[in-house]
Amino acid sequence: MESVGRRGFFGALGALITEREVKTRPPYARDSTQLGTACPQCEGMCAAVCEEKIIKIGSDKLPYLDFSVNGCSDCKACLEACEPGVLNDPEQFITASVRINAAKCMSWSDVMCFSCKEPCLSDAIVFAGVFKPEIHKDACTACGYCIARCPSGAIEVVA
Repeated sequence: MESVGRRGFFGALGALITEREVKTRPPYARDSTQLGTACPQCEGMCAAVCEEKIIKIGSDKLPYLDFSVNGCSDCKACLEACEPGVLNDPEQFITASVRINAAKCMSWSDVMCFSCKEPCLSDAIVFAGVFKPEIHKDACTACGYCIARCPSGAIEVVA
């Protein structure tokens, strides 16, 4: 019988604990409380002009980012198209926290994979040796490119 180390045990335990779904709001919104009042009255132009096609409009009529296909290129098209003016601060990029779920990550299971590191423009993903990637939160812009590229879905937006 194979022995499970502490890391394996706690990794498996962590995989069982599910966090609540986090909807990442579009960039450039300094005051996200305005989204709830202004966006439901809008035609969703931010989603229509998104070059990467990652801005979606939810059933609550609020915009959110879907990183399953791509990341945010910071093109500012949504900022310019926002009719209610909720997206109004070009210095306020995406407000989110991103982490690597070691229990799902192939590299944490000693499989050579650099899928998340290659698209990271801010070099926020650092590997300890060849394996064990970690996201340096001070360098991460939460653009989402690593999320779309991860073949095992190990990179997650968390609250």
